[in-house]
Amino acid sequence: MTTPEYHSHEEFQLRTKKLGELRQLGVEPYPHTFNPTHKAEALHAAFDTAEIGHSDDAATKKTPVAAIAGRLVLFRSMGKNAFGQIQDETGRIQVMFNRDTTAVEGYDHAAGAAGAEALTPLKLVEKKIDLGDIVGIEGNLFKTNTGELTLYAHRVTLLCKTLLPLADKHSGLADKELRYRKRWLDLITHSEVAHTFRLRSQILRLIRNYFEKEAFIEVETPVLQSIYGGAEARPFVTKLHALDQEMFLRISLEIPLKKLIVGGMNRIFEMGRVFRNEGIDRSHNPEFTLLEAYAAYWDYNDMMRLTENLFEHLALSLYGKTAIPIQLDPEKPDVVEIELKAPWKRMTMKEAVQTFGKLNVENLSDEEMRKILKESGHIDVKKISGLSRGLLIAALFEVYAEPHLIQPHHIIDHPIETTPLCKPHRRAKEKQEGLVERFETFILGREMCNAYTELNDPEIQRHLLVKQAKRREAGDEEASPLDEEFLEAICQGMPPTGGLGIGIDRLVMLLTNSHSIRDVIFFPWMK
Repeated sequence: MTTPEYHSHEEFQLRTKKLGELRQLGVEPYPHTFNPTHKAEALHAAFDTAEIGHSDDAATKKTPVAAIAGRLVLFRSMGKNAFGQIQDETGRIQVMFNRDTTAVEGYDHAAGAAGAEALTPLKLVEKKIDLGDIVGIEGNLFKTNTGELTLYAHRVTLLCKTLLPLADKHSGLADKELRYRKRWLDLITHSEVAHTFRLRSQILRLIRNYFEKEAFIEVETPVLQSIYGGAEARPFVTKLHALDQEMFLRISLEIPLKKLIVGGMNRIFEMGRVFRNEGIDRSHNPEFTLLEAYAAYWDYNDMMRLTENLFEHLALSLYGKTAIPIQLDPEKPDVVEIELKAPWKRMTMKEAVQTFGKLNVENLSDEEMRKILKESGHIDVKKISGLSRGLLIAALFEVYAEPHLIQPHHIIDHPIETTPLCKPHRRAKEKQEGLVERFETFILGREMCNAYTELNDPEIQRHLLVKQAKRREAGDEEASPLDEEFLEAICQGMPPTGGLGIGIDRLVMLLTNSHSIRDVIFFPWMK
């Protein structure tokens, strides 16, 4: 086994030496527990504007008592006193160490002073504790002459001796890719990153609360599947050795959730990781968090209302308003307000192509559409030749309409070729031949939601899934295999159902004004 490169670094060796010296002095560098009574943010909120006394009052323990824990991020010695900054998950607070009254947990001052290196507790802190070390401070609060809230340290407990220094915020951790790879350093160094992830956690709680109020129950379905489906994507493949069976990481949540609808669980939702073995870019990660919800006796119109109201609810809960400011380009200061108040604009896919691309697909032949797509330069020429009419329309939408959908739009009534799991349009015998009752929601030019009036006709479902399976056999790696068990479930009766899928990471990007999916996933995949 090779020795890690950092073991040869001077700082690692120096801190390792201090680690041994601390143990010799009776200081346990890795104690089991500590009981902080306050967070930095709460102390500032409670005492920044209060009259609580000065250092003499704190030295004699006449001021409010507090115990905090966090990293030592700043330290400066000033003779009899030393000042530092302790950073916890909520912020920073100043700490003062005193030569005469500060004690260090486990350190025998008398024995230390008689040793070869005479150390007062203050000197021990100065010489043996480094920036980045995690410490617990117990003491009394006071205000300095400049009015800064400060904790007078009566007792210092070393909670974790660090063997490597933190990266410098401005020079050591400026590289964005390094920050993604070493997220722990990113979180320590950039408070705004930690704030984004706390918002993400809050958003997940709000989503769960919203669905529970709408009488949905949360369920969990398998991540490992013997047959994958529910989306057009190439799966990750693995093996279940106990059964000597090839398995797949799920690419969607759809199929098992629909089986539960068949079983009589009429309003259900799941939030979980799905895995798609495809590209990585600003809005795609091979594993991401997906929300899917299904409601018996609903259709895609009900799901549109549910979606609008969810987004509006999230904006109001987080910011107290429905219009949220978004910086479209991280390199430019321009800000646009995205209005999330329901109802949102609805537009058919064909209308969107005509509105934004000035192309009336009803008047275009398939070859004319192929020519337009080839000339656009945005679609792989090899793929264009094999596209059916419906997929050509969807490709025109992607090129000519999608980038313009900055404010929320529901794009409704898609060509039937775009999905084998959606119900044909109820007006198919009138003017909507070849369409399905599907909508996708777009904000900032990105797909945010995908929803259907779900297909529950077993004969049509079999026909479409067989067609998809043949595409897979012909070499289409994103087409799913035939799932006979799912077809069996549909044959046993699924009620009319509305289904919805929302990419949680993209939703968090929107609500936190983040420009990359990597900014809202703790550990995104990197090359």
